Amino acid sequence: MQDREDTDTVSRYHHKGDADMIIRAQKTELQRAIRTVMSAIPGKTTMDILTCILIDATVDQIKFTATDTELGIETVVSGEIDERGLICIDAKLFSDIVSKLPNSEVTITTDSNLQIRITCENTELRIAGKDGTEFASLPSIDRENPVVMSQFALREMIEQTIFSIAVNDANKLMTGALLETNENEIRMVCLDGHRIAIRRMKLDEVVPTFKVIIPGKTLSDLQKIMSGEEEDKVHIYFTKNEVLFDLEGTIVVSRLIEGTYFRIDQMLSNDFDTKITVRKADLSASVGRAMLFTSESEKRPLVVSITDRDMNLKINSPARGSMSDDIQITKEGKDLMIGFNPKFVADALNVIRDDEITIYFLNSKSPCFIRDEQQSYVYLILPVNFVA
Repeated sequence: MQDREDTDTVSRYHHKGDADMIIRAQKTELQRAIRTVMSAIPGKTTMDILTCILIDATVDQIKFTATDTELGIETVVSGEIDERGLICIDAKLFSDIVSKLPNSEVTITTDSNLQIRITCENTELRIAGKDGTEFASLPSIDRENPVVMSQFALREMIEQTIFSIAVNDANKLMTGALLETNENEIRMVCLDGHRIAIRRMKLDEVVPTFKVIIPGKTLSDLQKIMSGEEEDKVHIYFTKNEVLFDLEGTIVVSRLIEGTYFRIDQMLSNDFDTKITVRKADLSASVGRAMLFTSESEKRPLVVSITDRDMNLKINSPARGSMSDDIQITKEGKDLMIGFNPKFVADALNVIRDDEITIYFLNSKSPCFIRDEQQSYVYLILPVNFVA
């Protein structure tokens, strides 16, 4: 990201009339940087400059930046600056070129006519660039009062909730995730109208209270970029309209979704008439088999029958066939028969790490809750109608 000082440097440099730039970096490092920022390149746009990566070598670091005006990603590139400068280069063409170069050092040179020369060993390519000063700079965000956590933890939090987000929905709030902090706890919530996924984690220190809605695309792209290592930290900064994730060498800046999120806590309940404990592996295997008998065109309900002895899972498809499984459980409360979309159950089971899980039911018309004792995770799944 260019702060005010960097932007002034760029402006002074550009007006010298000497726009030549020479930088050198290993092919593998260029590929990493391109792959990192490519998520911010829009699929369709009428603004040609947004299809480009900004290469900024006007100060002491080489930086690659891409933005679609809603999401911006900037990463530092390990390399050498022989002559300072900046240029915009078509992202897809640049990516394709670098991927086909020898595994060696790459030199990128520009001239005053915005022509780019890329050389690597005995290979030389020339392409046209665009004026880097026309590139939209990323918003400046004050780096105060960060939320600090491991990249591993944030990546896990996203993975364990984002599957419940609505990809396309008339209600834009459902296309985002609620991220909120309270003292030394952070919580992420996603919902799509049929289910809710909640993940809570403890922080190392007390932080200011924030409550924001982050676009699902931002979180999906962030999940791909993060290292996933426990020792690697992410610093999160919030403003009224944006969020910034600092990954120590890469930053991701995103606009927030405006609006008041749903009253999640009013949708949650600790009441139950039936409670079961089951081995996750057994239930996952059974639900996986049930999904063989459903499809997008023929969504068949998974019928769950709970008795004192066991839990029976049954699915019947006129087009594909049928399945019936009996699974051993530990049960408290009443017998129950209830139906679910098997995919929603499978999605929750796929991200739970516990060997045993506990599921709470109220009745056949109310949602079930999959949660642990500490409620570090909660998965609410609405039932579906079925014919017994």
